[in-house]
Amino acid sequence: MKALVLAGGSGSRLRPITHTSAKQLLPVANKPVLFYGLEAIRDAGISDVGIVVGDTAAAIEAAVGDGRAFGLDVTYIRQDAPRGLAHAVLITRDFLGDDDFVMYLGDNFIVGGISPLVDEFRSGRPDAQIMLTTVPDPRQFGVAELDDAGEVVGLEEKPPHPKSDLALVGVYIFTPDVHEAVRHLAPSGRGELEITEALQWLIDNGHKVRSTTISGYWKDTGNVADMLEVNRIVLEGVEARQQGVVDDASEFIGRVVIESGAWVSRSRIVGPAIIGAGTRVERSYIGPFTSVAQDCVIVDSEIEYSIIMRGASVRGVRRIEASLIGHDVEVTPAPRVPKAHRLVLGDHSKVQISS
Repeated sequence: MKALVLAGGSGSRLRPITHTSAKQLLPVANKPVLFYGLEAIRDAGISDVGIVVGDTAAAIEAAVGDGRAFGLDVTYIRQDAPRGLAHAVLITRDFLGDDDFVMYLGDNFIVGGISPLVDEFRSGRPDAQIMLTTVPDPRQFGVAELDDAGEVVGLEEKPPHPKSDLALVGVYIFTPDVHEAVRHLAPSGRGELEITEALQWLIDNGHKVRSTTISGYWKDTGNVADMLEVNRIVLEGVEARQQGVVDDASEFIGRVVIESGAWVSRSRIVGPAIIGAGTRVERSYIGPFTSVAQDCVIVDSEIEYSIIMRGASVRGVRRIEASLIGHDVEVTPAPRVPKAHRLVLGDHSKVQISS
């Protein structure tokens, strides 16, 4: 069995961060979300992985390399534009050959990994295996319809009137039969080759599509709120570790990770939280569910329930919460006089100002 990891999306819902960063490389507990998927694939006993990349190919390749760091053998396949999940299957036909394969969306996060799903597929080997979970608003997802016996009878992509609340999680397993299905597809109204239509083609032509409804945690880390929620979930599982330098005037409460080379002085950190290598925290409060990446500077500030990315500095800021702060960002207080806001904002930025 092989794996196909999709890492070519533009991440429009995470702009302006994703104007300069691949959304699959945004950090969760100081580790790119893509890495969690690659580790899940490895843990399921799969080593031959194709990664579909787009405009952020250079960043993805620099981060993952040849895959040896993960125990994988990685091949990169270029997609000229995001043309749908089924299009990714179409263009990777030579890599996939006649092998069964897992297709994994690189910005998805599944607690517990995919080993149980892979084992279930191998035991029965249907033509396709999909994962489902209940969601409050299925109109934003591919949606499955099951009959009274729990068999998949229909699938729709982002339907205006969903027939169920069962959304497709971003992990699929296929036999080579799916290649015939994708060859029969035409672009949808969105201009994409939809994997839901490929699955429907399999059902309509007598192929077996099996579903597993998961009760564990799953998130598509496509927006800031979801990124922060996944960060919270991962941090809940960390074990306290202190490898950096901490002075006697600092206080830690709960599970706090201080990575090698970090320096903490006269500060209070309430876990779960992680402070990255080379980061300096001075006279500050770091609250629960906060990840501060490597080489940051936090001075005279308060931060809680946030993700601070590599090289950022926050100085003299009274309170930051529920925030995602990008690479090398500088956050400082505004001058008291005159009382005005001074902003330099890129396209698609979102700002909340207390007036």
